[in-house]
Amino acid sequence: MYSAIGTRENIKIIDSAEYGGVKIDVMEYQHLLGSTNTSAAMDLYFMEKQNIRARQVAVYVSNDMVTVEPGAMSYFRGPLEMVSGVTAGNALGRLFSGAVTGEAVAQPEYRGSGMLVLEPSFNHFLLLQLDNEEIIVDKGMFYCAQGSVAVKPVMQRSISSALGGGEGLFQISLAGTGLVVLESPVPSCEIDVIELQNDTLKVDGNFAILRTASLQFTVERSAKSLIGSAVSGEGLVNVYRGTGSVWLAPTIKIYNTINFARSYGNPSTKSMNMNTSNSR
Repeated sequence: MYSAIGTRENIKIIDSAEYGGVKIDVMEYQHLLGSTNTSAAMDLYFMEKQNIRARQVAVYVSNDMVTVEPGAMSYFRGPLEMVSGVTAGNALGRLFSGAVTGEAVAQPEYRGSGMLVLEPSFNHFLLLQLDNEEIIVDKGMFYCAQGSVAVKPVMQRSISSALGGGEGLFQISLAGTGLVVLESPVPSCEIDVIELQNDTLKVDGNFAILRTASLQFTVERSAKSLIGSAVSGEGLVNVYRGTGSVWLAPTIKIYNTINFARSYGNPSTKSMNMNTSNSR
């Protein structure tokens, strides 16, 4: 097994897991020291104060395989073989699935033994280990998975769930046993994991980022009547029924509000957006 990257002083391993022939480290750069621009350096200073740090995933493979989000590879070392995952037998199905779902046709697979380092990101990473189970995550969250975990798009069970729930027509299913890395809009400390035991959870908004596949997901009125829903001000809610887990990230609403205010309330930003649109 190759030596860990996180032994460098400026890089800290914030999460790590190992299963079978795969070990995954989630690393965090404590400081970005290469800026030669004073304005950029000031931005970096305040970013660090707010925990906006560059993070990176390193995967150590020993006679195993990992599936990676297209475009996520930074570099790899050792006798690893990269294949597209598309064969003569599944090419047509992959093309159709990609056209319908908007997902990439090919998800690169790395087989053999070696070290694979993925692109750095300011997003947060969730490192999970599945144990003969299936979870459903939002599109765009999948980053990489051990080869024993099947990755595929799944359609919502009802049109109302797709149109009214804000989750889209397709999400991503991860099923099997092995390690999974997800890109998360919030850190793990801001995620509420709700365990349901033959129970019902109703959520106002689409900030449920992960759920157990066994749960039934629908979109319903918040009250029994249309008038009651209108008076309550809640309208439609996302409903999860059954036994399983739902991961909620309520602070997404706060970040969206801040981002919206900066985009439309800051005169300089608004002017920049207008100039950009006029130049097209």
